[in-house]
Amino acid sequence: MFALSSPLVLASGSPRRRKLLSGAGLRFAVRPANIDETPLPDESPMAYVRRLSIEKAAAAMESPLASSADIVLAADTTVEVNGEILEKPLDVDDAYRMLRMLSGRDHLVHTGVTVSVPLTGARRSSSILVTTRVTFADLDDGAIDWYLETGEAANEWQDKAGGYGIQGAAAGFVERVDGSVTNVIGLPLAETLVLLRNVASA
Repeated sequence: MFALSSPLVLASGSPRRRKLLSGAGLRFAVRPANIDETPLPDESPMAYVRRLSIEKAAAAMESPLASSADIVLAADTTVEVNGEILEKPLDVDDAYRMLRMLSGRDHLVHTGVTVSVPLTGARRSSSILVTTRVTFADLDDGAIDWYLETGEAANEWQDKAGGYGIQGAAAGFVERVDGSVTNVIGLPLAETLVLLRNVASA
């Protein structure tokens, strides 16, 4: 792997992002950034996730626990269907609506990633955007009901953009993935490591 010159802070409470980074051998502190995630009028899904990742990185640096020496990593993921942003479902009915929209068609998963690094008397931020195309099989009502209400999968839709987790039972809904699978989980790991490696060598 590689060594960072300053402490790494993950500005996210996502257990999926924590697991991906830990699996890559990185050590980091977790400092979730709470911001308003309401899309702006006429904001595209790609602009939306990029903006939120930048705002989350900035919010993490405003924490009382923040240090000017911190390297901050922030990310935001959304699902797009025909230009519509599918964020985290409000409830099980909203999750059902999203899965019905995704059934039998392609959708896009966008993640904005921002790394904020210390400079002398200032900070520098670098951002990337990664998009993955996912194709779902046709889902009948029974499959959706099972996913939302049955067994270990019952809570899998919660706190996930688009109402599903590809790393869990919903993998059975996926016919094809074009691009980064870890991006669909919530953090494009290869691209994020390149971004951090560039920071470490700067």
